[in-house]
Amino acid sequence: MQVILIKDVNRLGKAGEVKNVADGYARNYLLARGLAVIATESALKEFAAREEEQRRQNERERATAQQRAQQLGDIELAFTAKVGESERLYGSITSADIARALEAQLGEPVDRRKVLLSDPIRELGRHKVQVRLHPDVTITVTAIVKPEA
Repeated sequence: MQVILIKDVNRLGKAGEVKNVADGYARNYLLARGLAVIATESALKEFAAREEEQRRQNERERATAQQRAQQLGDIELAFTAKVGESERLYGSITSADIARALEAQLGEPVDRRKVLLSDPIRELGRHKVQVRLHPDVTITVTAIVKPEA
């Protein structure tokens, strides 16, 4: 029986692939769990149309993200923090802090998980931080950390 996989199935294939499987496996496992649908002509057309719409939506989102990246350019975010004698911060500047500062500057919500910061910033100075606007579009912002007066 031919089926169209709706979700990825281990050792069988990825979502969107048309596979030829045993009737019992299709009925009792794949169809019962909603992992696949029977590959009829109408189901194939519907799936292709859905995939095309999803591709177009992704293109629109990518174009919007690229346009936004050009508008933003290189943003500088200023932070003040308490500093010890060796000019190391008592706390740290985290991705959540950077996301909040971006949110305040842009007026739009920014997810902290989109701020690509490997370790929190613990030193004074200028730090380059990557922010992912889309899986294909990343901008660089500069975090300037100054001592608290």
